[in-house]
Amino acid sequence: MDFAPTEEQAAAQGLAARIFGDLSTPERLAAVGTGTDAGLWKELCAAGLTAAVEETGLLGLVLLLEEQGRTTAQVPFAASCVYGLLAVAGHGSDEQRERLLPPLRDGTAVATGAFPARGGIRADGGGRLSGSVPYVPWLRDADLVLVPDRERRLWIVRTGDAGVLAEPVETTAPWSAARLVLDGASGERLGGAGAYAAVLAAGRTAFAGLQAGVCAGSLARAVAHTNTREQFGRPLSTKQGVLLRAADAHMDTEAIRVTAYEAAWRYDTGLPYGPQALTAAWWASEAGKRVVHAGQHLHGGTGADLDHPVHRHFLWGRQLDAYLGCGGEVLQELGESLVKEGMG
Repeated sequence: MDFAPTEEQAAAQGLAARIFGDLSTPERLAAVGTGTDAGLWKELCAAGLTAAVEETGLLGLVLLLEEQGRTTAQVPFAASCVYGLLAVAGHGSDEQRERLLPPLRDGTAVATGAFPARGGIRADGGGRLSGSVPYVPWLRDADLVLVPDRERRLWIVRTGDAGVLAEPVETTAPWSAARLVLDGASGERLGGAGAYAAVLAAGRTAFAGLQAGVCAGSLARAVAHTNTREQFGRPLSTKQGVLLRAADAHMDTEAIRVTAYEAAWRYDTGLPYGPQALTAAWWASEAGKRVVHAGQHLHGGTGADLDHPVHRHFLWGRQLDAYLGCGGEVLQELGESLVKEGMG
């Protein structure tokens, strides 16, 4: 295994770090509110970072999402790349790739996904979809929605079509989410058997990378705070309890990162990656919430301020803890897959 980024991946990550660092500031996030930073999204797409995902692969996307997570930038980067670019590139027909990929590459079209499948969507024999999904991240921004039905077949739905309704909802993190309601909406099939599992595994890996960035950003803020905040004439960072808490958070963050890297690397190299994606998702859920709680706790009373930047990391970390399956749910799924694999 070699997780060292290629020259192209490293260049893309460096560019992403600069753009997110320059534009996703606490002041700008406060001005955006709970919506999407349209200016930042336009800048990322103009820099070619969305299109670059096809070349840099899932590992490249994980590296880019780490940089987004560090600043909790409010753009649909993960959703549009996983449920749009990678899903269509990996499972679409030649005609679908030719038609759908160009606007996804340049960001003029945004995709999201109604994942994971919870059995709320049914499809008739003519490809008409009905049912609802309680919340879909970035749905308020999306032009295309990748929707799995009860049989876990994948359908592309256009948000502007008849029978498609997006009812805005607010989630823990400000992800421009909405409730998806389909009433006889026309769906376009994408992929065949195995496509759902592949997209879900890629999604779990990508969002684990996003969680690694969120945790790294939270920890960096905690380190900066405890190095400058003094108690009884000494920085808080010299206290043994603070040091141990920060060290644990660092190790948890590294565990999320390395498991996401492994799953993404295996995906890109064509190796089996299902259990590895579940492992990354488990670490992102269980360790992720520990880290963002620690980051807020290490800020002391300041961490209770809802307007403090560290609170955004806390909200994102808790949202990512539950998205695509909480720790216990993912662990059960991993155990069942390992048993099935052993029996096979």
